[in-house]
Amino acid sequence: PSAYLPIIQQAAAQYGVPTALIEAVMAQESGFDARAVSPAGADGLMQLMPATAARYGVSDAFNPRQAILGGTAYLAHLLRVFDGQVQLALAGYNAGGNAVKHWGYRIPPYQQTQHYVPAVLRRYKAFTAK
Repeated sequence: PSAYLPIIQQAAAQYGVPTALIEAVMAQESGFDARAVSPAGADGLMQLMPATAARYGVSDAFNPRQAILGGTAYLAHLLRVFDGQVQLALAGYNAGGNAVKHWGYRIPPYQQTQHYVPAVLRRYKAFTAK
């Protein structure tokens, strides 16, 4: 992640999201691979779906600067929507904010999301400790 640290720090300052949380999401989503592509169609470091990328001004999800700034803007939005509750924001990042709302402001009962949230939280704790 050190190659991306200046961009991560800029995104953290710009959007008020902890650097360790951005790093944790990137690690979980792409393993810090700027060329990552998911079977679901998400791209880049932050694994943005095309509609989400467009919503946050990302025209090239494989561009590290655009991906990190766009993904962090989305994460900041979710943190605001869910009153700073990191678990719900992460669930929203993975499953969509509407899914979290649909399931009564809880982590949706989707296997992928049930695994994703604790995995990112473990990484967040590790990145915070470094």
